[in-house]
Amino acid sequence: MSVNGWLQFTIYSVILLATVRPVGIYLTRVLEGERTWLDPVLRPIERFLYKLCGVRADKEMNWREYTFAMLGFSAASLVLTYALERLQGFVQGWANPQHLAAVGPDLAWNTAASFTTNTNWQFYAPESTMSYLTEMAGLATHNFWSAAAGIVVAVALIRGIKRTQSSTIGNFWVDMTRTLLYILTPACIVYGLLLVWQGVPQNLHPYTVVHTVEGSTQTIGQGPVASQEAIKMLGTNGGGFFNANSAHPYENPTPLSNFFEIFSIFVIGAGLTHTLGQMTGSRGHGWAVFAAMYLLFAAGFVVCYWAEAQPHPLINGAVQAHTATAPGGNMEGKEVRNGIAESALFATITTDASCGAVNGMHDSFTPLGGMIPLANIMLGEVVFGGVGAGMYGMLIYVVIAVFIAGLMVGRTPEYLGKKIESYDVKMAMLYALIFPFIILTFAAIFVLLPVGQSAMANPGPHGFSEVLYSFVSGAGNNGSAFAGLGTNWWYNIAMGWDMLIGRFLMIIPALALAGNLAQKKSVPPSAGTFPVNTPLFTVLLIGVVLIVGALTFFPALSLGPILEHLLLHTNPGTLF
Repeated sequence: MSVNGWLQFTIYSVILLATVRPVGIYLTRVLEGERTWLDPVLRPIERFLYKLCGVRADKEMNWREYTFAMLGFSAASLVLTYALERLQGFVQGWANPQHLAAVGPDLAWNTAASFTTNTNWQFYAPESTMSYLTEMAGLATHNFWSAAAGIVVAVALIRGIKRTQSSTIGNFWVDMTRTLLYILTPACIVYGLLLVWQGVPQNLHPYTVVHTVEGSTQTIGQGPVASQEAIKMLGTNGGGFFNANSAHPYENPTPLSNFFEIFSIFVIGAGLTHTLGQMTGSRGHGWAVFAAMYLLFAAGFVVCYWAEAQPHPLINGAVQAHTATAPGGNMEGKEVRNGIAESALFATITTDASCGAVNGMHDSFTPLGGMIPLANIMLGEVVFGGVGAGMYGMLIYVVIAVFIAGLMVGRTPEYLGKKIESYDVKMAMLYALIFPFIILTFAAIFVLLPVGQSAMANPGPHGFSEVLYSFVSGAGNNGSAFAGLGTNWWYNIAMGWDMLIGRFLMIIPALALAGNLAQKKSVPPSAGTFPVNTPLFTVLLIGVVLIVGALTFFPALSLGPILEHLLLHTNPGTLF
């Protein structure tokens, strides 16, 4: 651990904090239909799109209509991407200069489900599997759509908290259109140009074949990388254009591009906390939620950085002490330009959010260092989280925390003037239980069956962690991997369902909760009302998140990274 590493974390935190308010204000203006500085250019386009698609922008939806619209749109986009993958072999020219064949049916299903759910899990090497047309028309477009869907669901839930005696929570098509037009598209245009400036390719050229100094040949991939990299990070999608993801110099060429990427992962999720406070009329509550998220993020980084800065017991013949010329610690799996501090920060951020992009391989982290990315996703990625998904996930925990607080003071739980009743708690608990149920069920099946064991690259607790991480990452819509797990037909199919259930079956109770809260009357606070804008509430919220996560997943962590850590330092020979 070094002063430079802590300085990087501090600078990142200060810049992130400085953007929360302006980003939150802009998000509120866009999603509440207020005037923005982009209106003169984009408002005519917005009206034209409504007219073209037959959308009545003035007609709002109840939660069921909102849910059906979201599910129907997602299903249609899933079919489109699946078709593009299966048919890409018939398209040649600029759209497929590498003449890549059609993607197999099971892998095409897995990938279509992955990008539809904002997961971007990749059981393939992108540069040798997906054509330019598939990358742009199938995967990059999905990065926009799935990110926008997460944002609008979060805002719909916030509207449910804000409104009183209302049967509607907004219009899905209007929310999607405004999110795409006013937030994601202009931000990604600027962001993509910044990445091109830093050296990220953006072209449709065939791959370049060069001769190496050893006399052999090497194929260098390129293509429309910057445009996909921008939305991949800003939309917390995470799927790489190259197999090495953000450790590849064409995806992440400089220290500045590395900062752009980790900053963009959090910027919208952090801004939504201010949107929560502004829309509900309680800015203090928004900052209390931000504080809970930030403290969980900081704690994860500290543990991961500390664990990776320790010498690895099984690495011999290398200097692992920190010196002026050596980083020290466990450099296994780290991209040497970034080092331990940046790799630990990247790993923590990408798994706090549902991003999954990596600039180091989590499979090569120490057991405790690798446990942090795994545990971050197990918490539901509510630490800023994916764009929107982290906010509505955290609001579920807020409802649970308020319910617990109400029980402690002996009063009916209230949240910003809304009484939290039986139906609300049932929806919150349904959301909280679906996630571990799907993960632990799939992980148990694949650890026990030969079809699951055959894809494990490592025996013992690390192999268990690989399988567990895959289903945690899928259900959490993260997409990162321990990278030691192979693939087969069974994993492709099961992971596809794991991702779909983890996304859409959890959104339904969140929208149902939004609809129920919107119908309630608002009651004034009383002496027994638990305030949700204080440091005490922040502590309670953190406690609920950690307790629910620990009660659910600690036994699984004990069989994986915790057991591996104990064996590594007591009897390392049993790991192999």
